[in-house]
Amino acid sequence: MAHYFEERPQAASRPGTVALVLPDLHLRLETDRGVFSPDRIDHGTRVLLESVPPPPADGDLLDLGCGYGPIALTMASRAPAATVWAVDVNRRSLELCERNAKSARLDKVRSVHVDEVPQDVRFRAIWSNPAIRIGKEALHGMLTRWLDRLTPDGAAYLVVQRHLGSDSLQRWLNDQGRPTSRLTSRAAYRVLEVGARREGTVSDR
Repeated sequence: MAHYFEERPQAASRPGTVALVLPDLHLRLETDRGVFSPDRIDHGTRVLLESVPPPPADGDLLDLGCGYGPIALTMASRAPAATVWAVDVNRRSLELCERNAKSARLDKVRSVHVDEVPQDVRFRAIWSNPAIRIGKEALHGMLTRWLDRLTPDGAAYLVVQRHLGSDSLQRWLNDQGRPTSRLTSRAAYRVLEVGARREGTVSDR
């Protein structure tokens, strides 16, 4: 079975478009098979984008698991002076995100593979609809890798379905020394707000 978190999806290409409609933004985005939620904006993504506070106005921001770009493009639209790193393992997703950013004239979006982000970049905000279905161990490793790159005053916002383990994820993040609270709960989704790691805690990497 093909998964949207494969680097090179096996699914044959079948291009399409979806509309991203928010109170402050209206975009038409290119999509394709083999990427996450190609037929519509995922409901969890919409809950996230309608719930999060405005991103920092400048600096480096991260969309972790960008897909074809609805989160990254929203961040870039709301913070036009910031650099938005749109990262994914899926090469097809990255190509779509890059094209969608160009079409929207959001030229500070950087669509790059997860292994191509410079190591010295630190993020003032991370927004993500993370790939929960990769499994708990892989999820924890992925989140540890990127949350470690928050600036001391930075925050991450993660949207997770309740029945896919949002509450246990919140407990785990707190146990890792990352102060985590529930920003909102809507339609079976939780949006978690995660702060930078407190001093004196140790990762379980």
